[in-house]
Amino acid sequence: MAITAIKGCNDILPGESSRWHYIEAAARRVFERYGFSEIRVPVMEKTELFCRSIGDATDIVEKEMYSFTDRGGTNVTLRPEGTASVMRALIEHKLYAQDPVARLYYLGPMFRYERPQKGRYRQFHQIGAEMTGVHDPLADAQILTMLVGFFREIGLDEPRLEVNSLGCPDCRPAYRSTLVDFLRHRTGVLCDDCCRRLDSNPLRILDCKVPGCIESTRGAPSVLDHLCAGCADHFGHVRRYLEISATPYSVNCRMVRGLDYYTRTTFEVVTSLLGSQSAVAAGGRYDGLISQLGGPSIPGIGFAMGVERVALLLKEQDYSSRPDLFMATMGACERDAAFRLMNELAASGVHVEMDYEGKSLKSQMRRADKLGARFSVVIGAAELESGHAIFKRMDDGSTIEAPLSAERIRLLLR
Repeated sequence: MAITAIKGCNDILPGESSRWHYIEAAARRVFERYGFSEIRVPVMEKTELFCRSIGDATDIVEKEMYSFTDRGGTNVTLRPEGTASVMRALIEHKLYAQDPVARLYYLGPMFRYERPQKGRYRQFHQIGAEMTGVHDPLADAQILTMLVGFFREIGLDEPRLEVNSLGCPDCRPAYRSTLVDFLRHRTGVLCDDCCRRLDSNPLRILDCKVPGCIESTRGAPSVLDHLCAGCADHFGHVRRYLEISATPYSVNCRMVRGLDYYTRTTFEVVTSLLGSQSAVAAGGRYDGLISQLGGPSIPGIGFAMGVERVALLLKEQDYSSRPDLFMATMGACERDAAFRLMNELAASGVHVEMDYEGKSLKSQMRRADKLGARFSVVIGAAELESGHAIFKRMDDGSTIEAPLSAERIRLLLR
């Protein structure tokens, strides 16, 4: 019996991986323009980190984490999200002492045990960015502008930015109480998960996708009507800075986040192209998280985007690299010479392909077409003797004669 991949853990095959390279390279370019630096954190952390940061009552901690006890007796978890790990590293290495404003980004796999569906898997990949040390709403606007700029960089205009404010520890409890009073009269039509959330995490009920829950929460009190003066002022300035930077957005007062650490500004980048999995990026402000994890009392804001979902939005486009040159050969001596030349060209940065099996010239040229080579050249005894060959531009069939030297060929292929 053949061994197959674990359900919800996917292979990223050639062709698809080139699309991922395109996304990751664009993220690096955009983030580094804004002064962000890459951080790489382990895929496995102590379970306590996620229980303390994400919240014991969240779906992730209650139902979705891959946790186990290692041989040393330590409870460990495959990371279900990236922010907690980045904040742990920030505290452990005192990065805030090196620069009071830390701007960090990360790329890598995350793990959650949930039902696999389009754009959502048990091993999934995220690209995220975190900015700490700034209370000012200008930081929120910069993060949001950078995120929108990333989608523009990869040629996507359709995903749209939605923003909201969840208030702070001073004003959210009163809103929570008002919301619970509203929902208690509707428990008969809420799904089982939302009935359980009513006491532990009632804001998440507003985010439920079950039709009965959506209908029963219509007319629910808005968090924006319950913000304290400080939170209302902060959110107003975020919106003003977005308008100054000409960053398009809309306000979604029903938007909540599934993690306990979010305060004030929250946001999502959503699309109608992926069915029910509409969010391709999401995040918010988490001003109390760092102190909650044992660090100093400094604020933070960040986001993460799902690489699988972004890749789905680009699925009609091919980002595979084309060989610069395909060398077809007529015999064993010519193949030896082509192999030597291929390695010289590769060492200078040229992507070259050739035949390895002594196939017919016709088969070799079919291979050049299949690979989409920019140029092709046929090397026979006459070409080796003269030291020159005819190079064919595959897109239009035009030809040019040039010496069979790595330096001259590299100039020709520019």
